[in-house]
Amino acid sequence: MSHPLVKRYIIALDQHKLKGIFIFGLISGLSGVVAIMPSSPTPVSFQALGILTITTPPKVFSETGSEIQQQGTQITQEMLLAPNVIEATAVAVGSKPQEIAKNAEVKIKGEEEEKGGGGAKGGAAASSIIGVLYKDSDPERAAKTLSVLLEKMVEQSRLINSERLRTIIESIENRSAEAEDELKKAQEELERYNRIEGAALAAAQDGTLLGGISGSQQQQRQIQLNLEGLETQMASLEKRLGLNADEAYTNSALSADPIIASLRGQIQQVETQIKTLSQDLRDLHPQMIELRKQQKTFEALLQERAAEVIGGNGLGEALTPSKIRADSSLDPARKALADQLVALSTQRDTLKQQLEATKRTEQELLKRYQRIPTKQLEQMRLNQKFQIKQSFYSTLQASLIDAKAAEAETVSNLSIAQPPQVSKIGGEDNGMNPVVVLAGGTVGGLVLAAASILLLAILDNKLYSPQEIRQILAQQDVRLFGELPVVTNTDPDLGQTGIILQSDSPYLEFYERFRSSLRRGEHKSLKMVLVTSTVEGEGKTVSAYNLAIASAQAGKRTLVIEANLRSPSQAQFLGVTIDPAAKIEPLRYYNSLSECVKLAPNIENLYIIPSPGPVRQAVAILESSELKQLLAEARGRFDFVVIDTPSLSRCDDALSLQPLTEGMILVTRPGYTQKAILNQATQELTEAEPSPLLGAIINGADTSVPVAPPEEIKEEIETEYEEEEVFEEDELEEDEEEQIPTGAARF
Repeated sequence: MSHPLVKRYIIALDQHKLKGIFIFGLISGLSGVVAIMPSSPTPVSFQALGILTITTPPKVFSETGSEIQQQGTQITQEMLLAPNVIEATAVAVGSKPQEIAKNAEVKIKGEEEEKGGGGAKGGAAASSIIGVLYKDSDPERAAKTLSVLLEKMVEQSRLINSERLRTIIESIENRSAEAEDELKKAQEELERYNRIEGAALAAAQDGTLLGGISGSQQQQRQIQLNLEGLETQMASLEKRLGLNADEAYTNSALSADPIIASLRGQIQQVETQIKTLSQDLRDLHPQMIELRKQQKTFEALLQERAAEVIGGNGLGEALTPSKIRADSSLDPARKALADQLVALSTQRDTLKQQLEATKRTEQELLKRYQRIPTKQLEQMRLNQKFQIKQSFYSTLQASLIDAKAAEAETVSNLSIAQPPQVSKIGGEDNGMNPVVVLAGGTVGGLVLAAASILLLAILDNKLYSPQEIRQILAQQDVRLFGELPVVTNTDPDLGQTGIILQSDSPYLEFYERFRSSLRRGEHKSLKMVLVTSTVEGEGKTVSAYNLAIASAQAGKRTLVIEANLRSPSQAQFLGVTIDPAAKIEPLRYYNSLSECVKLAPNIENLYIIPSPGPVRQAVAILESSELKQLLAEARGRFDFVVIDTPSLSRCDDALSLQPLTEGMILVTRPGYTQKAILNQATQELTEAEPSPLLGAIINGADTSVPVAPPEEIKEEIETEYEEEEVFEEDELEEDEEEQIPTGAARF
């Protein structure tokens, strides 16, 4: 079996042979025209040859000068034939620059070229030889022009070295100015930071900050001890007096005021008189009323004075006269204790304020101490930045000094090794050998024609071999049920067809294998399948009919439904005719299964529902309830149903009917199936969940058809039929190791 590419090329050669012949004839004709063209001698001219060598100075003291000289050894044709060199030469010899540029040529041969790795465009290494050629019709003018050109080339080398050095110096000077500004900024930034944070960093380094934190903590402990002593003394005095600090302050202040003492005595005297007179006088007696007025007056004065002394009870509340008289009656001993309690309270408040201030100081010192590492890192960063800028600036200054020193060492890297030498060229016959031209044209035409046909074969989208189709199906994980040959039968009245018309046909064995492979594994109980293809002409209708015929020959009640309503029926090849009224009223035609089903007269167990097509509104018929009811009835009345549908590239009829079936079989055929369409169709069908695609077959394969006696085929079909009946009755598992001697097992 030939390789797929070879087969594809042979098919393309047959399809495009006229194009290949045209290309071959065109190339051969052009070569013949060239071969018969007359030859003419070349014109006479003179060529001057001069040689330049690339050298380096024996001693260079500066690094920049050494680099410039090393770069100067890289000589190219563009450098030597630069416009300024051509123009200077033209001015010196009185010629046109365009003429000199046209007739001058530079050939560089150095050590790298001698080793096979260098060329003129890549530049010449040190000690290389540069050949300079100049052509002219006058030998003296050629020698003079080349001599001046060599001198200008030597001067060009020096100018290039000087220009490179000036560029380096200018670059360093420009960068030095920027580096100096950056250095000053880094220095100012470091100095400014040291002025702001230097004291804090110094305090952290000499331990002053830590000492302040420790001293603050020690002071807090001492104040706390003093507060505890004061609290103990105050608790003892409060217990002895029965007063707290605020009450002691109020009593002491009231008892010490002489006005309050006088008013308290006057109130007591009035109360004594009221008590004495109340025994003899009534409350409404004028004297009793006057005494009570005096009492109220004295009490009001007492309240006003107490407010002046202490402002109420120290909490903003007004004191009653009775409270004032009670609180202002301390004896000297108790008053001394109250004064002591007030003094201790004042001292306690002072110590508490000192403790809070000390704590705030400690917190501030701790925050400053915690920020010390960050400040130190920032100082180190700024210092490092300053050092880097300073080092870079120093490097630039050193490079600038070295570059200026190299100015005195700049010389040319070219020297004239050989003055111009003139020789005569031209005058010989430059014709080509006609035989060589014709032979080359013939071979080139054959190669170009073959390459063109090969390119057309590669660009062809069709698949021409079963190997190519198998490869695509394997990539998409599509099961291959078999490769079927081209069936050829001839009906005396209707003509040629691919449907098997005889029960003893040798092609029947291949479709029996296909049927057995289809019912293998998880598809043992398949009852209704749909047959379609990617494009027209792949043989889907023939495959559907032949699969049904193989099933009927195996003893199964088999029904073929022609669901391709866009094409005429093929049932006439099996002796089945369709009712003419079906084309007029297709829905009524599909309304009754018993009326539209036709028995094939020559094949037992085969029934056909012919297509009334082509009809309009095929989609509406396929989606009608009548057709759905017909398929449901067919599933129950027949053992196996095969539905023939249009190709997927033509319409979506197959996809519309697929949900009503148990799966889809895809028919392919070498020479008809297109790669892109097959890829897209299989990818879309396999990516669906669950996948409707059961598998595929390759129709029209190059398979030899054995001519077996009719008795052997019949015996094989009967044997397979009996074994399938055993499977259905016993419901055996798929993993049983019993071998089924069917055509599918041999395939």
